[in-house]
Amino acid sequence: MFIALLKSIVRDGSLRVVDAAGIAHKIGDESPPRAVIRLKSPRLAYTLMRNPGLALGEAYMDGRLTVEEGSLYDFLAVVAKNLKVDRHGWLALIERVTRGLKQYNPVGKAQRNVAHHYDLSAELYDLFLDADRQYSCAYFATPGDSLETAQLNKKRHIAAKLLFDKPGLKTLDIGSGWGGLGLYLARETGADVTGVTLSTEQHKLSTARAEAAGLADRAKFHLRDYRQEAGPYQRIVSVGMFEHVGKRNYAEFFAKLHGLLADDGVALIHSIGYSDTPGPINPFIRKYIFPGADLPTLSELATMAERHGLFVTDVEVLRIHYAETLRHWRERFMARWADAAKLYDERFCRMWEFYLALCEVGFRYRTTVVFQLQFAKRIDTVPITRDYMVERERQMAQTDIGDSVLPQSVTPPPTRATG
Repeated sequence: MFIALLKSIVRDGSLRVVDAAGIAHKIGDESPPRAVIRLKSPRLAYTLMRNPGLALGEAYMDGRLTVEEGSLYDFLAVVAKNLKVDRHGWLALIERVTRGLKQYNPVGKAQRNVAHHYDLSAELYDLFLDADRQYSCAYFATPGDSLETAQLNKKRHIAAKLLFDKPGLKTLDIGSGWGGLGLYLARETGADVTGVTLSTEQHKLSTARAEAAGLADRAKFHLRDYRQEAGPYQRIVSVGMFEHVGKRNYAEFFAKLHGLLADDGVALIHSIGYSDTPGPINPFIRKYIFPGADLPTLSELATMAERHGLFVTDVEVLRIHYAETLRHWRERFMARWADAAKLYDERFCRMWEFYLALCEVGFRYRTTVVFQLQFAKRIDTVPITRDYMVERERQMAQTDIGDSVLPQSVTPPPTRATG
């Protein structure tokens, strides 16, 4: 049963599980973090045992599992801290059995998957994101950085790696979101930016933002699949989009990236991934949050680049940065819970809390990281040392003017959607 499974896993930390009969089971060594959870039906323990990766989130979302002391994050943190030593147990077996699952995302399905998440109410994202609505890993240059500062750091960090050595470089932003990065690149480097997204809400807002900022002449956004784009582009960037490509489509993505990139061009992919071995994404996240999503390993990315004639010219692994980003998002969301419930309902709020908490512990205690990989077609396209990145980043820190906020006049009306 589920309680026996927890007892076999948890050694560090303290859990107390109250079963449906009201019996409390102590698990762990009484050290922090500590949490008390209650299972509200006898069948739940068996459901959780069969498929904990999915059933745990569903039980919390539906109110069949509740947290009575501590927080949901505390409970997940205790489990996640201990899973790293569970190489041969039940959960590891489930992961091995499902490792071969691959997501297939043809053009039409990809757009439906994107709409499931990114076409939710604009007001929802305003509850927890920064003013520029950056929905990807921030870059915390110092521990005390605010979320807003860290997101600006991230855009500057990426711009420096893309080597904008002259204005007017034709630049493609694959998965351009609400336009923040594209607008930053257009404004701070003089790039001629084309952004493509599959979200109607993101497309409307990014286009309106470009007009409001007076950048519409060099920051254009399209509701279009990247596979329908024509090149060549001198610079290509993709932040937080590769996770939605699907493993079956990795070869197609890199073939298209090669085709779109100019012979002397530079590309950068910023993606969540696993630091250990290839495997499937968490089933709760796939079903309720990001349908069609898959996370790569560094070996998968490098292999595909090699097969499609691209040099990997720089690799950086961002560790803990996304855990801190998610902590900020989770704390902001929890502080605005009542507002989120008015937009949707309590069940949606529990689903969203589980998503944010689960992802945070994954980055803090498990093997989830963020990769930033730079690519080129020629071995001599970028300088042979990384000094240019550091120097450019420092220069931009002295001259860039910060985020392009979301003017109230261009914020689209909220839309209703179910989770």
